[in-house]
Amino acid sequence: MTLDDTLGCTLRFIRQLHRSLPALACGALFAATPAQANDQPLTLSFAPSLQSMVPSRTELSARPEASPVQNDGSLPVEEIAPIPQLPRTIDLTTSPDNLWERIRNGFGMPNLNNDLVLTHQQWYMNRPDYVRRMVERSRRYMFHIVEAIEKRGMPMELALLPMVESAYNPMAYSRSHASGLWQFIPSTGKNFKLEQNWWVDDRRDIIASTSAALDYLQTIYEMHGDWQLALASYNWGEGAVGRAIAKNRAKGLPTDYENLTMPAETRNYVPKLQALKNILSNPRLLAQLDLPQIPNQPYFAAVAKPADMDVKVAAKLAEMPVDEFVALNPAHNRPVIKADRPLVLPAEKVERFRANLENNEAPLSSWTSYTLKAGEKLDKVAARLGVSVAHLKTVNGLPPKAKVGAGTTLLVPARDGIEGDLAVASFTPPAAETAPARSDARTDSRADSRNEPRAQPAKFHVVKKGDTLFSIARRYDVSVDELKRWNKLGRNMAAGTKLTVAPAVAAPAAAAKTTVASAPANGRVSATLEGKNLKLSKNDKAPANAKAAAAKAKVARYTIRKGDTLAGIAKKFKVEADDIKRWNKVAPGNLKPGQTITIQLAQND
Repeated sequence: MTLDDTLGCTLRFIRQLHRSLPALACGALFAATPAQANDQPLTLSFAPSLQSMVPSRTELSARPEASPVQNDGSLPVEEIAPIPQLPRTIDLTTSPDNLWERIRNGFGMPNLNNDLVLTHQQWYMNRPDYVRRMVERSRRYMFHIVEAIEKRGMPMELALLPMVESAYNPMAYSRSHASGLWQFIPSTGKNFKLEQNWWVDDRRDIIASTSAALDYLQTIYEMHGDWQLALASYNWGEGAVGRAIAKNRAKGLPTDYENLTMPAETRNYVPKLQALKNILSNPRLLAQLDLPQIPNQPYFAAVAKPADMDVKVAAKLAEMPVDEFVALNPAHNRPVIKADRPLVLPAEKVERFRANLENNEAPLSSWTSYTLKAGEKLDKVAARLGVSVAHLKTVNGLPPKAKVGAGTTLLVPARDGIEGDLAVASFTPPAAETAPARSDARTDSRADSRNEPRAQPAKFHVVKKGDTLFSIARRYDVSVDELKRWNKLGRNMAAGTKLTVAPAVAAPAAAAKTTVASAPANGRVSATLEGKNLKLSKNDKAPANAKAAAAKAKVARYTIRKGDTLAGIAKKFKVEADDIKRWNKVAPGNLKPGQTITIQLAQND
């Protein structure tokens, strides 16, 4: 072979090698693709960009490796796995079985995150027994409260507020005389039409107090536009919160809850609620505390009754323990429930109660009214009834040392043996709160001297920014209606306005003191005129001045008890509150438990 031939073969070999290199590189790339597909969930197709690099069939057939390239020149494509679905959304159109879940779904207040919240959360977590007792008490009332909140479109955190206020105890009573689940003080309860009298205290009524509390919370929320400030107002008073906001605004400081200067109790108030919210929002913490679930269904129902009914009789007809009945009907002050007040019974007991009531032939009330006769002593009457004097006084709301004399009407057990006077009858309100005329003249003299009416100057309040009629009435223990009447107010009042919060009372003119007790059944009237005891019968002719004095006024003495208000006392005796203040020369804020006041009754009362 010549040199030329050798060089020609070499050049052909080089050209052939040059043509084969791209095909070899592409084959190596494609050969790696299946391994990549096995390791990765996603394989990209490079066919469109590498189409010009695909080797010929002859070259591929000469290769031992299997090519992944399809007949149409494309690479295999692997599908991407489906994207996992998001967690199921909350369906508010369906009711959960567990009331806690319904409450969590309704939370709507902004969260508060600070050290006080953590402190109170740890406090609750360290006292699981306390929290469990509180939750167990709430089982009776929680569904009703949740329903009421939901109907008004209010945030569900409010269902936890009675935990902060009263630990869900309807009998809770504070040093400031606040009472019930929602802890209304007497004046605020009066402003929201909660009845407080000898028979009932609606601040303890579950249905009435819940409605009043939500009315109040709506009012103060609309005032501030902020739920944390509304809660602070519920605890501290809307006027006080308004003034704190005004001070911060004047200093150019933030006016939110966390930046206001307030008492320690109010400073801790919202953090306590937030701590409970954090615990009850967390199923893990609920399980850690071993808190019971609450069924999302009504616990109780209100039932009408045909007549006055004893608490014990009602519980018996409903086939339930008396203490459980009282827990659902905590507003009643007496062992008898008036006919116009509905009973609150467990929902599953309603039909049983109605059936037992229909078949009942026994008296519904074992209590009736009894008026002490001349010469009768309470201890003798109590002995004949088989009860203690202390029990009779407790039932009638009398202080342990109260003197009870002839002419006093008491609520007593209906038993045989007292001259037939205690037959079971329709119950009538007793005059138990009216202290009878004392038989001891020296005691009368001391009492008259001690309770001598004195002149009282008017009291005023200058309206400040943030003040409301509600807050002013609450501060001075008067009603909003009284403030409006004394000051001829409309709906608005400007800052700087001077309001009368207690009208002036003039000193009494010197006059003969005449006290006449309510007439007993024998028609005789006992009277005291200038220290002399007179007894007048219907046919007796008394001295003209004594008879005239007795005709002008019947005077009753009443001892103030905790929770009493002038308006409530006036309503009981069918007189005007302003008259009570005039007769006794006292301002509303000066009334104190244990104080005795004089009430002049109309002649036909």
